[in-house]
Amino acid sequence: MGVKLGILGLGTVGTGTVQLLQDKAGRHPLLQEIEIYRVGVRSLDKPRAVELSTEVLTTDLESIVNDPAVDIVVEVMGGLEPARSLILKALSNGKHVVTANKAAIARFGAEIFTTANQAGVYVMLEAAVGGGIPVIQPLKQSLSVNRIHTVTGIVNGTTNYILTRMQTEGSNFSDVLADAQRLGYAEADPTADVDGLDAADKIAILASLSFGGRINLQDVYTEGIRQVSKTDIAYAEKLGFVIKLLAIAKRDTPSSPLSVRVHPTLVPQAHPLASINGVYNAILVEGEPIGQVMFFGPGAGAGATASAVTSDILNLVAVLKTNTAVANPLLTCRHQEYCEIAPMVELITRFYARFLTNDQPGVIGKLGTCFGNYGVSLESIVQTGFQGELAEIVVVTHDVPEGNFRQALAEIRDLSAIESIPSLLRVL
Repeated sequence: MGVKLGILGLGTVGTGTVQLLQDKAGRHPLLQEIEIYRVGVRSLDKPRAVELSTEVLTTDLESIVNDPAVDIVVEVMGGLEPARSLILKALSNGKHVVTANKAAIARFGAEIFTTANQAGVYVMLEAAVGGGIPVIQPLKQSLSVNRIHTVTGIVNGTTNYILTRMQTEGSNFSDVLADAQRLGYAEADPTADVDGLDAADKIAILASLSFGGRINLQDVYTEGIRQVSKTDIAYAEKLGFVIKLLAIAKRDTPSSPLSVRVHPTLVPQAHPLASINGVYNAILVEGEPIGQVMFFGPGAGAGATASAVTSDILNLVAVLKTNTAVANPLLTCRHQEYCEIAPMVELITRFYARFLTNDQPGVIGKLGTCFGNYGVSLESIVQTGFQGELAEIVVVTHDVPEGNFRQALAEIRDLSAIESIPSLLRVL
């Protein structure tokens, strides 16, 4: 008795998944049990990279999620609607769902998982974070006995590619972005990537799994990479850092609120994430008793994402073949409550700041005094040179509450000697 798949979408990921399902030789024997029963597409006459019979293809996506013969619905169409409605309909109809849709899960996870739990079916989302990198199942299963305290990820390949090229070529952001768009590494509208929104979706999902509670996407502090300049990348290098867009979820003690944030960060060159370059992704999980575990690999692409989608399908085929009435608690979504998220002013972190100042005696002393007034202790302060008439001063602080640092900056902005503060970045 074969397991019947209904696939919604035949774009890059859908095509990659069908290719993988059709190429069974040398792969897991459970693939033999799977029948590609229906595939929903926008247009029937578009040329395709896969061979599917005409009776399999349909433009009526509703008919797939309502078809009693379909066992598993694979949503690889992307976007928020109609993806959300189709997922909910499939679940209500008692079908398991596999999705690669991080945006829908991050925004509508609460209703999607509630519907799945009520219907006694599973939602599998390995492909939603980190492309082909297995990180969702390890968090749900292999690492589930750990008390996780930090998840730190480079989870957006486009921004990592841009920052890597800025670093290696000394180029500025706008030039590299234009080139990345030409090469197809960045979308025509790069907002979701370069403004950190894609990474925010992903860290919301990872934090939810790691800390056993739902995450309200609005609570995730999000800052992109448009403000990162080649000047900052050069200074970071001199100070022993590289700049990466990090997605971080952290909880200091089991009872303290979570910090969940996305922002460009100075990463020490010896840190495991400092060497993750180009379009690659990596997720570093730290917990007790495991210590540090890092997941690394391609964060996008047809083959990588199809690998994750198909591994989820195989998990569900195994479930359907063993056919127990009771849900497997390591596959279900187990949390209903929302996590308490700490406001950014309470974040304890180091900062890097770059000041342009009028060349007057005593400027560094005044900066030191203002910082001292708010308990901000400085790790280093360097006058690096001149930009025209203005002196450039770069400061790296010790750990400090973000609120204190912001108060000190407000006072510094009022100093007559300070022309501007072009850069402000957090340090890992």
